[in-house]
Amino acid sequence: MIELISDSRCTGCDICVKICPTNVFDPGDGEAPTIARQQDCQTCFMCEAYCPADALYVAPESSHSVPVDEHELSAAGRLGEYRVLLGWGPGRTSNSERDTAHLLRTLPGPFRR
Repeated sequence: MIELISDSRCTGCDICVKICPTNVFDPGDGEAPTIARQQDCQTCFMCEAYCPADALYVAPESSHSVPVDEHELSAAGRLGEYRVLLGWGPGRTSNSERDTAHLLRTLPGPFRR
C-alpha cells in the first residue's frame, strides 16, 4: 500500500497521479501530490516505478497501512526501491539488459534454429 510521498524528493510532476489505476492521489499543483484515497491502493507499485525522483514508498503490505519513517526508508535505500529493482532511471541497468534467456538459442538440441 502507498505509504509515503517524500516532500523533499518530489518534483511535483504528478506522474503518480496520472499513472495510478485506482485514483489514489490528488494533484499537488506544482507541489507533492497527496495520498487522498489510500484504502483504494492496490499495491501495484506503478506509482513508485514511474516516479522519476524516487520519491515514493509503496509497502508490500496490501491490506493495511503500516507506519513508516522517511529518514529510515531513505537511509536504507527503500525510497523508489521498486524502480531500482526494475533498473529504471539514469545510471541503472534495466532488467531487459540482464535477461539471459536469449542464450538458450546457443544450446544444442531443440533450442537451436
